[in-house]
Formats: sequence, C-alpha cells, structure tokens
Amino acid sequence: MYNFDVINDRRNTNCLKFDFAKENNMPEDLVSMWIADMDFMAPDSVINALKAYVDKGIFGYSDPKDDYFEVVINWFKKHFDWEIRKEWIVKTPGVVIALAIAVRAFTEKGDAVIIQPPVYYPFYNVIRNNDRKIIESPLVYKDGAYSIDFADFENKIKENGVKLFIMCSPHNPVCRVWTKEELQKLGEICKKYNLYVVSDEIHCDFVYPGHEHTPFMLACPEMADRMVICTAPSKTFNIAGLQMSNIVIPGEETKALYEKELIGAGHTCSNAMGVLAAKAAYEGGEEWYKECFSYIRGNLDYVRDFVKENLPGIKLIEPQGTYFAWLDCSGLGMNKDELNDFIVTKAKLWLDGGHIFGESSELFQRIVLACPRATVEKAMENLKIAVQELK
Repeated sequence: MYNFDVINDRRNTNCLKFDFAKENNMPEDLVSMWIADMDFMAPDSVINALKAYVDKGIFGYSDPKDDYFEVVINWFKKHFDWEIRKEWIVKTPGVVIALAIAVRAFTEKGDAVIIQPPVYYPFYNVIRNNDRKIIESPLVYKDGAYSIDFADFENKIKENGVKLFIMCSPHNPVCRVWTKEELQKLGEICKKYNLYVVSDEIHCDFVYPGHEHTPFMLACPEMADRMVICTAPSKTFNIAGLQMSNIVIPGEETKALYEKELIGAGHTCSNAMGVLAAKAAYEGGEEWYKECFSYIRGNLDYVRDFVKENLPGIKLIEPQGTYFAWLDCSGLGMNKDELNDFIVTKAKLWLDGGHIFGESSELFQRIVLACPRATVEKAMENLKIAVQELK
C-alpha cells in the first residue's frame, strides 16, 4: 500500500510548480495546483532502478534495447488491447517536442493546422512558432458538457486547405474521453481531405469508470499510414522531468519523414535515466498506478461535493478522464481579468486560467488533482472563503 496523503516538500528543487512563482509574477504564498505533474513520489520500481544506476556513477550516452520496447508494447496490449510493433516506436524527449516535429515534418511554412479549443496551450505554440496557420474548430459547450461540431470541423478543413490535425485524446483541459464513434467520424473527415493526424494520448491511462479510451489507430485503422500517436509514461507515473516519450508511427513513409525531421533537429539518443525510469514504471509500477488513480478519484469526489455544496457561481465539468478538474466560473459574474485576479489575490491559488487554452474558456480554471487530499481541501476552503466575501 502506498500513502498518497504524505506531503512531499518540493520547494528548492528547481520545481516549476513551486519554485518559479517570482518568474511567473505570482506571489510566493499560493496553493500551487497549475502544472500537470503530481505531488506524489514515483513508484518504488522507478526509484530503485534510478538509485542503482546512480550508484554506478557513470552517466554516459544511452539508448533502449529490446527489453525496453517489450514492456512498452506489453502495457498497451494489456490495457488497451493495442498491438504495437517495435519498429513503429520513435523515442522523443517529450510529447510537446513530438508535436513540434510533426508540424515541421508534415507541413510547410504558411500551411494550416487544425485544433479543437479549448485545448492544451502548447498546441498553439508549436503551430505558431513554426510559422504555420492555426485553424480553430471549437468544441461545443452546452449544458455542462463538451462535444465536437463535425460540420464545422469539416468546413474549416475544406475552406482553409488544412494539412494536419492535432488532437487531444483524452482531452486536456475539458476532460472528455472521445468515444470510438466520435474518433471514427473525425478519421473519416481527415481521410477524405488527406490530412495527417497527430493524436496526443498522454493521459490515456486516466479514464474514469463508464468510459473507455480507444487509441486512434484502433478507431481508424484505415488512416494508419498518416497518423502519429503520442504516448508517454510521464503523466501515468509522475516522471515527466525524465523526458521520455514513445511516439507510435505505423506508416513507413510517415515515420521516415518524421525521423528525418527529428534527426535534423539533433535528437539521436535518449536520456539514460528516462529510459530506465520508463522501463521500470511499465514493468513494475502497475500497483502504484492503480492505487494512485483510486486516490485521485477520491480527490475528485471531494471536489464534486464541495463545489456543489459551497461554491455558488462555480460548476465542475464532470470529467471522463485525466487528473484535472475543469471549473466553469462564469456564474461569478466576472470578466477574464477579474477572474484571474480573484483566483490569485482572493483565493490564494495558482491555477491554469482558462484563457490560455483558448478564448472560449476565458471564464474557466483548471485544477490538478494529483496531489494530497490536504492540498485539495485547502484549495477548496480558500475558494469558499473568497466566494463568500463576494457577497
């Protein structure tokens, strides 16, 4: 049994979540629940593997061998009935880098890339900073839930000559887990217009009961020659800082284009500790993962009840996956700037304001629930007091 109630002091470790308040123009005394990593220690299997490696005292160039690929393949077979081949896997230092490489590999400057906001904000960055054109097909928010406007999605592709679709599945930040049928509809449209599809599936291991994550390749096998599926152990096992991702590219020509761009960017071998940690996590971290996700579900239950009972003007968008809480704060009667100031100066919270995910979510806030219950309780109490003072 793991104890996820333990408060691990992450300060003074160059930790983005806690040590960079000043650099982000934030007060030092905030409850920090913004960036998507956990405040839990990694699985014992990971810690022990890294300790053994450190004891050897040599940190030279490294790359994974067959046993690494075997554990990655076994994880996805066991959890998603998805049979990945070793030759499909491309290693990158992270999913965001993988997205940028895809943009550069499959489009030219000025080409259009379509996304579905509100969406993970680096999607915007990797398109804009590579001089491509951002095309938005916003998700439809109605009655407290999100859906896809397929007609708008197709029209935007047709009208703008879109070349690439970057998808988030499960979706960050709105916490939707797309059904197989929804993915198939997207795939049919993308195939019709000969798009490449990049599916960011980094949160695939966090899906709540009653929902099921379908890898895009399983939903749309007819598009296998023009897809890139981004996976990583980083969210699942809290090892994001070790920078190891496994990008699945089944199409031979697509993979060749991708690897050419990746090598051209200077990436060849992997982070030695990232390789060890990923292998140890997939090989020995299953029990930790199950207990961790069960604990996070408890945090969600707490937030759901608390918001309903104590926070008039704020609504929880019921999550289907991820470890986020996506809060609709439109009922507080504030504009974007007023809301963000309220969260920081009155509620004393450091969250991700909805505006960074797109204009349609300016009155939302994203909270990371992968932390001890005491942190969640403190954040909710702060919100309660701040909302009460509005009266």
